[in-house]
Amino acid sequence: MELEQPDDSIALTPDQRPRIPEPPPVRLLAVADVRLPAPAGAERQLDQFYVDLLNFEREADSQFPIYRAENFCLIIDVLEPPIRRDDLRPLQIEVLSLPLLERKLIDGQVEYTHRRGLLPGQEALILLDPAGNWIEITAFSQLT
Repeated sequence: MELEQPDDSIALTPDQRPRIPEPPPVRLLAVADVRLPAPAGAERQLDQFYVDLLNFEREADSQFPIYRAENFCLIIDVLEPPIRRDDLRPLQIEVLSLPLLERKLIDGQVEYTHRRGLLPGQEALILLDPAGNWIEITAFSQLT
């Protein structure tokens, strides 16, 4: 039995469909977009924290900082000090790798607390962002 020789008449063309970008590898544990206060002048430190450290994407066309996660946006309300906070609940963020983020925090000399839960695998990093907002960071859950 002999195989048939392929026909070279097929012409491949580039895909002309619009490319959909990959979402950022970070997720907010929320039901809608989140708003956090920040003092005026902290925008550069917030960019370093949320974009460089946590891998959010910054919306470029806004007049105030908006950071896009996989599911929602984190909107920063720039206010003149002193800033009044209604509560001290942390913003919950999920990242791909908690040990990798912890290494980045150590290298950047960012102060944080490593919290372990009662059950195996319940770990979180608790820290303050440059605007003084509490952040609780966990790894992506395997159930979703």
